[in-house]
Amino acid sequence: MTIAPLPRTIIEPALRRALEEDLGLAGDITSDAVIPAGHRSVVTAVARKPGVIAGLDCAEMACALVDPSIVVTRHVADGGPVAPGTRIASFEGLSRSLLTAERTALNFLGHLSGIATVTAELVQAVAGTQASIVCTRKTTPGLRALEKYAVRAGGGMNHRYSLADAMLIKDNHIAIAGGIAPALTSARAAVGHMVKVEIEVDTLEQLAEVLEIGADAVLLDNMDPATLRRAVDMVDGRAITEASGGITPETAAAVAASGVQLISLGWITHSAATLDIGLDFVSAQ
Repeated sequence: MTIAPLPRTIIEPALRRALEEDLGLAGDITSDAVIPAGHRSVVTAVARKPGVIAGLDCAEMACALVDPSIVVTRHVADGGPVAPGTRIASFEGLSRSLLTAERTALNFLGHLSGIATVTAELVQAVAGTQASIVCTRKTTPGLRALEKYAVRAGGGMNHRYSLADAMLIKDNHIAIAGGIAPALTSARAAVGHMVKVEIEVDTLEQLAEVLEIGADAVLLDNMDPATLRRAVDMVDGRAITEASGGITPETAAAVAASGVQLISLGWITHSAATLDIGLDFVSAQ
């Protein structure tokens, strides 16, 4: 799988903030005290658990920001599956620099690989259906672009990136606007022809009201598979159908079998477990 890389202008600010946080005011006082100044080493990032890799650009940039002379050799690519013991990348350079960059590099690599891993599991769970796995805006503040990239590395798709990308009328919008009809009518009047309008519904009665007015997509929130099937039949191709709410790897297949086109999950970005990746010493130089 080939995933378009994120530009340096997106990755570098996040890495700089993380390194500034980790280095504090005095830098890596442990490595500076314990390791001779000119000592060089080769270390390798190794998967401890099976998963899918994402974030190699982040790991490499963490090293480059600490010490541009560090040489990184990738053994797998983002989007690639790994088994326990798989070598992911090797790092060669000054030992102090490698140790200073280690935690930041592994934090990003493990976090993004964890997102890619759970996304890939969900993609596999719905294989053979028309449903695509998509993420949401429930992301770590400041890391949205990176986390959405990791979803793509796992074979998923991205929902809107920001509030400005498309309209998504949620339950609170409907309540404050005074109902589905006024919310949809106002939305349609405010946007141009290129902006999509999606609306969330909790019941089939709400869905029927939406279909009378028209929307580009409907978010079918917290519906069981049987209700989802009825909703898909009601829509009958007049809008994109999206299921959301409490979906897990165990329930994703049944949700997908209802015929929905999108399955959105916030937890794949905000609660995915970090993929266990370690940095092993290989040799001194």
